[in-house]
Amino acid sequence: MADQRPDPDQLLARIREEEAQAKRGRLKIFFGASAGVGKTYAMLTAAHTAKLQTANVLIGVVETHGRAETLALTEGLERLPLKQVVDKNRTVTEFDLDAALAHHPELILIDELAHSNVVGSRHPKRWQDVEELLSAGIDVWSTMNVQHLESLNDIVGGITGIRVWETVPDHVFDNADEVVIVDLPPDDLLQRLKEGKVYLAQQAERAVQNFFRKGNLIALRELALRRTADRVDSDMLQYRQSGAVKPVWGTRDSLLACVGPHEQAEKTVRSTARLAAQLNVPWHAVYVETPALQRLPDARRRRVLATLKLAQEMGAQISTLAGQDIAEVLIKYARQHNLSKVVLGRDERPQRRFWRRELAERIGELGADLDVIQVSLPANRRPQAETTSETRGSPIAWRSYVWSLAVCAVTTLLALPMLHVLEQANIVMIFLLAVVAVAVRFGRGPAILAAFVSVASFDFFFVAPRFSFAFADVQYLVTFSVMLVVALVIGQMTAGLTYQARVAQRREDRMRALYDMSRLLSAALMTEQVADISARFLSAEFGARSALLVADDNNKLLPPMVTGEAPQVDVAIAQWSFDKTEPAGYGTDTLPSISTLYLPLSAPMRVRGVLAVQPRDTTRLVVPEQRRLLDTCASLLAISLERIHYINVAQDTTVQMESERLRNSLLSAISHDLRTPLSVMVGLAEALKLTRPPLTGEAAEIATAVGESALRMNTLVNNLLDMARLESGKVVLNRQWQPIEEVVGSALRAIQPILGQRSVHVALDDDLPPVHIDAVLIERILINLLENAVKYTPQGTSIDLGARTTPDHIELWVADEGPGLPHGHEDDIFNKFMRGKKESSIPGVGLGLAICRAIAQVHGGTIQGVTRSTGGACFTLRLPREAPPDIESFAQQADEEQP
Repeated sequence: MADQRPDPDQLLARIREEEAQAKRGRLKIFFGASAGVGKTYAMLTAAHTAKLQTANVLIGVVETHGRAETLALTEGLERLPLKQVVDKNRTVTEFDLDAALAHHPELILIDELAHSNVVGSRHPKRWQDVEELLSAGIDVWSTMNVQHLESLNDIVGGITGIRVWETVPDHVFDNADEVVIVDLPPDDLLQRLKEGKVYLAQQAERAVQNFFRKGNLIALRELALRRTADRVDSDMLQYRQSGAVKPVWGTRDSLLACVGPHEQAEKTVRSTARLAAQLNVPWHAVYVETPALQRLPDARRRRVLATLKLAQEMGAQISTLAGQDIAEVLIKYARQHNLSKVVLGRDERPQRRFWRRELAERIGELGADLDVIQVSLPANRRPQAETTSETRGSPIAWRSYVWSLAVCAVTTLLALPMLHVLEQANIVMIFLLAVVAVAVRFGRGPAILAAFVSVASFDFFFVAPRFSFAFADVQYLVTFSVMLVVALVIGQMTAGLTYQARVAQRREDRMRALYDMSRLLSAALMTEQVADISARFLSAEFGARSALLVADDNNKLLPPMVTGEAPQVDVAIAQWSFDKTEPAGYGTDTLPSISTLYLPLSAPMRVRGVLAVQPRDTTRLVVPEQRRLLDTCASLLAISLERIHYINVAQDTTVQMESERLRNSLLSAISHDLRTPLSVMVGLAEALKLTRPPLTGEAAEIATAVGESALRMNTLVNNLLDMARLESGKVVLNRQWQPIEEVVGSALRAIQPILGQRSVHVALDDDLPPVHIDAVLIERILINLLENAVKYTPQGTSIDLGARTTPDHIELWVADEGPGLPHGHEDDIFNKFMRGKKESSIPGVGLGLAICRAIAQVHGGTIQGVTRSTGGACFTLRLPREAPPDIESFAQQADEEQP
């Protein structure tokens, strides 16, 4: 019977997992089908019970939605104050993660796990706050609905017609320590909705017409119960695997199909797939490779791999197992995965042998807790040519038998000189040793041959009368029988142990290779190193040529990186695999006839590239264990490439931050140090014009030029200082409700000396509402845009300035009749020190538009520049449109504030 002890590797992994889990807090989720079923109520009720058991319970955030009975349950529990966060000019309340970590309670209640935090919070999602609390060793209770599960979000959207954008990854739900299903029948929930216990009256009426229809609630309830059942089934399977293997528990039907090397195995697979579809249950398909089956011809091995691939395409989880007894291996696998039904094929004309029972009988005897289903298979009617090719055997197998005979002959020759020195019993030991050697080196069949030949050689050469198969004493019959039995048993056991050791060695070699590869990848700092490591691993493990194609920031694959012999790489196929995130090439459903396999390198954040593999022996790619090894290799490469990407991003960001900090400090210092001498220069230039007698001729022109240059330099310094102040975040907006007309008029008056003879056409909508802005800064934007239009357009051209409203924005635009913006650099011109023409006689250093964008951003708006189809540039400033205050209430409030 199979070993009933648990797998030591599984036990070790379980112990390590429990050690890591002991340092974390425990997560308990109250799970429901929809809002209103009572998740928060159930959580608070359980919290009161926990508090009675001396637990330190803290309410982090609880959403009562105005329900009096829920609000009443919060009394008696300590509540963490919510923090105030400013989001888009409004103040909202959010869960205070830092305060919760500082308080460090035993248990904290965090309602609505799928909630999205406001912009600027440490984590964008509340479930990420919960993860940090768990890592700090704090137990967390939370609530969520089935529509918030990431994998079910689209299904729920298709049922209800409403897409929920706040989701929780499935791994958070699956890794929770406990899930409590809070269920309520749809009729009861609708009654609660009508009574106003879920939403207010108007909200409840809309909810009944849309989301809370009875059909929707029934479907959501089924999804919630099924998802919870799946999780409980996973917990049960994990519990079974953590201890000794126990009989199968019939908690859920599941199927195990046994795939054999015969051509009728496809019918077993198809029948199992149909049965699994009818029962709506999961199923597995396994192939058990015994020492005898290991020597199958290549044609039959390829048939087994094709059958397993067919099962995988039909939805089965496939595996290739190794063992001495097929029945014992199947039973052990079924119990490990809690598979209650084993599906086997049964020939129409079975060949029964009195010394060997059928596989179904063996499973029935050894696995009384399993149901055996036999599928009727047609009689094997293969063509004679195929039968001959498969049963003829390979030269390597015949060579093993020849070597077996040679070993027996050599043993006989070595033992003959010792006939008169050793006892016959010791000579028997020598022959048994030869049988063991043959079993270790050549396997089961040659060992059986060696056992019979050894007995015959001992009788012929060492038992009187010698050189004949006759024997003088009948007792030698017992000796021969015992010798033969012992030789057969030792040979069989040695061959079996050698086979198992070889299988274990191959697994260990694969694990060691993966470990070495992951260790090398963890130290890699360049993609070229990753390509070299992957090429060496794939060459050693698969005998394959490989190439690594890494994607750039535009999702285009770069040229292949190859170490050693280059494979045949089609970049178009690789790009298709990258775009579709699906493998292509050999062994897949896309271009299976080519010899190269393309695997997308999917990392947690995005696809990082494609791995092209071209093995010399393509059959190695379809063996399930080898394919899983290749997929694991691809995952390690993807993670390594993503790590290198973020290392580069971090380095670039650090350099950029330091550069910006140094640049801002320099700008601030220069602007402050230059303002005083520039002010003196402007004053002296004005004083020269006022001297008596007045300056004339060339001296007056020089004084005027000095004054104008000093004013331009003063404007430049002011721009530098403003830029430094804006980027340092020290600008405090003086927001007031202002009419756009006044801001435009003030900007035109300020820019009038620069406009000269140019005309400005103003087009303002008649119904422009007041805007909540800092008028001085918005005026600065308009001045900079008008000044740019003057600088970069020919003399005599006109400038257009206008304003209009949209449902969400107030738009101000300035357009000119100049050459337009440089093609492809429409966004770059808003960067600091970027100019439309890098080398130009036009004065300026490229800060005006950068200041415009900074001012727009602090107002929550945007600014954009485009080249008009009719010629010239057009800059559009978009400011958020807000509802202005009521004038009467505003005036009343002002009167009340007066003493």
